[in-house]
Amino acid sequence: MNCWSEKIAVVTGASQGIGLAISKELARYKIKVIGLARGMVKLMEVAATIGQYFVPLECDIMEEDEILSTFKLIEENFGGVDILVNNAATCSLAHIMESEEDEIEDIVKTNLIAPAILARKALNSMRKRGTRGHIINISGTPGLYFEAENIPMGMYGPTKYGLRVLGTVLRHEIAISKLNVKVTTINPGLVRSTMFTELYNFLKIPLNDILKDTDIAETVICVLATPDTVEISEITVLPQGMGSSVVTLPAD
Repeated sequence: MNCWSEKIAVVTGASQGIGLAISKELARYKIKVIGLARGMVKLMEVAATIGQYFVPLECDIMEEDEILSTFKLIEENFGGVDILVNNAATCSLAHIMESEEDEIEDIVKTNLIAPAILARKALNSMRKRGTRGHIINISGTPGLYFEAENIPMGMYGPTKYGLRVLGTVLRHEIAISKLNVKVTTINPGLVRSTMFTELYNFLKIPLNDILKDTDIAETVICVLATPDTVEISEITVLPQGMGSSVVTLPAD
């Protein structure tokens, strides 16, 4: 991990949950984390906890203009981006056939369109400077085999499938462009998260049987620490002993 010391990482959804855990872990290795989220109050609290290796920036990734202005600020003040962690996501348990158009659009913007724009800006920054880089997309097991998960999650599943394919497309483009950039998709199983609290309560899943956000943060460090000649294209993280993270609706 010494090669990443003093480098710049952008982490979306950095004010809580997995994004917060990832930010803390990166900072431990003296990586300067630019933490993005919509609420500055929470980001400032994180900055007070982590210290000098965390820079809070308010950014609504559903708004392309905010992404572009944020990257301009990063380039002006920090030179560019070396690591991008596309972590921010949203989920609605509402059925698609019962969802309003804006609800569908918000999920697609947050979970798929924003990561694509962020990856484009990060890759252009890495290409411009001729530096090594790493893009990490936090997807999920719904992006692998959603057919087996017998529970409605609206547009969450389709966007996670898309995020996984985005990683593959980026890897192809990077190979053609001969850039020194790796792309990794991390597929966590069930993780303790405020976003899924309602779901876990409904399914009556004990918190002790699912992953912690720190488990995903440590996985990020694992993929960043690979030798120059190794690229982990995809990794699935499951709670030990569960066998799989497939969930089904409880019987009546």
